Amino acid sequence: MESLLQDLRFGARVLLKQPGFTLIAVVTLALGIGANTAIFSMVNGVLLRPLPYPEADRLMSLTERNSQSERMFIAYPNLLDWREQNTVFEQIAVYRATNFTLTGNGEPERVIGGQVSADFFPALRVSAALGRAFLTEEDKPGGNPVVLLSHGLWRRRFGADPSVIGQSLTLNGRNWQVAGVMPAGFQLPNRVELWTPLGQTLADPDWMNRGNHQGIYGIARLKPGATLTQARSEMDAIAVRLEQQYPATNQGNRVSVVPLLEETVQDVRRALLVLMATVGFVLLIACANITNLLLARAAARQKEMAIRLTLGASRWRLLRQLLVESALLALLGGGAGLWLASRGVALIVAANSSGPSAIPRAQEIGLDWQVVIFTTAISILTVLIFGLAPAWQASKIAPNETLKESSRGSTGGAGQHRLRGALVSAEVALSLALLIGAGLMLRSFYNLQRVNPGFQPDHLLTLRLALPPARYTTALQIGAFYQQLLQRLNALPGVQSVGAATWMPLVGRGNQSPFAVEGQPEPKMSEAPVRIENSILAMKSLFSDDALSISSSN
Repeated sequence: MESLLQDLRFGARVLLKQPGFTLIAVVTLALGIGANTAIFSMVNGVLLRPLPYPEADRLMSLTERNSQSERMFIAYPNLLDWREQNTVFEQIAVYRATNFTLTGNGEPERVIGGQVSADFFPALRVSAALGRAFLTEEDKPGGNPVVLLSHGLWRRRFGADPSVIGQSLTLNGRNWQVAGVMPAGFQLPNRVELWTPLGQTLADPDWMNRGNHQGIYGIARLKPGATLTQARSEMDAIAVRLEQQYPATNQGNRVSVVPLLEETVQDVRRALLVLMATVGFVLLIACANITNLLLARAAARQKEMAIRLTLGASRWRLLRQLLVESALLALLGGGAGLWLASRGVALIVAANSSGPSAIPRAQEIGLDWQVVIFTTAISILTVLIFGLAPAWQASKIAPNETLKESSRGSTGGAGQHRLRGALVSAEVALSLALLIGAGLMLRSFYNLQRVNPGFQPDHLLTLRLALPPARYTTALQIGAFYQQLLQRLNALPGVQSVGAATWMPLVGRGNQSPFAVEGQPEPKMSEAPVRIENSILAMKSLFSDDALSISSSN
């Protein structure tokens, strides 16, 4: 133990005597380790960590599918049949995202909300942090209008006041009573800030139209002992029976059963894994750089090593001394890399704190004990990668020959030169692979920027608004409102044309419905082409420098 402490003290003195070399090595390692730690924290928080629900591996996402789409909204009558006929799920809950205009208690605000069934929170095994969740009788037409607040909205809008329970707030012109506040970090669907009972909308007869898919998704919890394979087999069997019973609406429809975690992260899984592999290459390049620096440094220290061997030091002691120096570099680089990773993670979370394209589960990204273990392991690995070869080369020297050669100015053997050449070749190959990948990505981005969207986006301004259903109850009232709005906006100076649509181009898909071409045989429901119902009220193709387009989410 005493000799190891001596090696540590000697190694520290050697590194302090060469501050330039030490600084370059530590910064290089810090960049490589920091990048890997930051990206691993994302992979761990988004892909590897279980969802924050009890027995989350039993939670499944349910949607409908057919030959045209692997992920469709669920028709509510089909959902009722699923609940009645399945034997593999404890509960099948449904949800959909929508928008609300929140008024009262401050400035009007547009918030993302979720309409959920009463069994939504029990299926997830999540309880309200304050107050209660929905009651079964509230999830029906005519039920008591109650709302649950997210923890973030409760703090931001209501100052974390516990007396908010039982208070009334106005959503889309209708009064709702606050029943509870959900725990911090709970957001399902993504970005939702409040929840209302879905069942209160079922008075609309369109919900019971089996061919009408009202934008809902399902969440189901497997019974103990039931497997994903069993669930998929049984749900498809139910879908086949419904197809036979309702061929006009269910032809070709099946059920997609996917683990909820997989469904949550499917859009970013491949990107994160590719990014993880990329920063792994960056670390290998950093290790190759440090190894070359250590080989050059070992060549300059050959006389020192030869003298220590002549004075009686064992080759193991020399090897250990050099490895200790490499370990000190890795420790400094790992510490600096961990600090850089903490800054990078903070930037990633901040950049994804808002917006529809944010990384799912971004609020769960952070530096926890698993990330620290990963950083420690990768630091040890770098010691083995960049420290072992130079230490082994330096410990193999012959004292007599080395002292003779050093007097003639020799700086290393042929084996060391071959190793350094191989490292340089590997470093160039890795760098070239990364450079090609980066070039392809930049070219793809450039090509995407040049794609013709089918309209002229220059000088086009947009905004979104939602009309309160309590005030605008008929299509005639809604149409009259937009006609007046468009007329007034069109009269503004500099505005050449205005328009309104339920979905903006390149933003949403809108509601889809099949159609048949006149004069051709009517196709099967599952094979029929679909149209996107955007309910465009007015749209022109010519825009002036100050043109304005209005889009509605109704």
